[in-house]
Amino acid sequence: MTQRSQLEQQTMALAGVAQAARLVDQISRTGSYPVEFLEATIHSLFSFETPDVDSVYGNIQGIKLGLQNLSAGLSATNEESSASMMRYLMAIIYLERKFSSRGDLQQVVHSRLKHSQYKAEHFASHVNQICHSVAAIYADTLSTLSFRVKVSGSAQHLQNEANAEIIRAVLLAGVRSAHLWRQLGGRRWQLLLQRGRIRDTAHTLSRELGFR
Repeated sequence: MTQRSQLEQQTMALAGVAQAARLVDQISRTGSYPVEFLEATIHSLFSFETPDVDSVYGNIQGIKLGLQNLSAGLSATNEESSASMMRYLMAIIYLERKFSSRGDLQQVVHSRLKHSQYKAEHFASHVNQICHSVAAIYADTLSTLSFRVKVSGSAQHLQNEANAEIIRAVLLAGVRSAHLWRQLGGRRWQLLLQRGRIRDTAHTLSRELGFR
């Protein structure tokens, strides 16, 4: 088990949110996605009891995309892709706060994810099949809240039902990571007042994976 500081753990959970945000942005604009990171993001939904944050995503390699994008998103750049990712990240964090006040919906989500986990382990041969099941959970629960994440992109890709299901599933996984981040002491004000520390921590963690 890797011993990590609280800031490192928070940053990894936040990178989980950033990865979900990047996947939503990429799928909505291009209809494509990196399968390995989609799988790590979706399978984090079924990490009910894990010894550390690394294990939620399989290992730190599972959030490589998130660490890279979190570091870039918190840097002083005007890149459109980073700005879009950060908008989704903040929206997911806000959605998690709304969701956290609804114990009834949390129970439903937990119960249905347990059921989906069984199907994923025994019947699903591809991550898209899992997304189909998870998307229905999102539609029946988080989609009923007063706040919704507004997804923009190519109408062609957004109107594709398979893409729409993946996006819903990824958003639920993003909320799961946002919840983990808050459990670890993460707060929205840190994204303003500790922006540099989080960015540098994401960069340092990313160096474990061989990129800078």
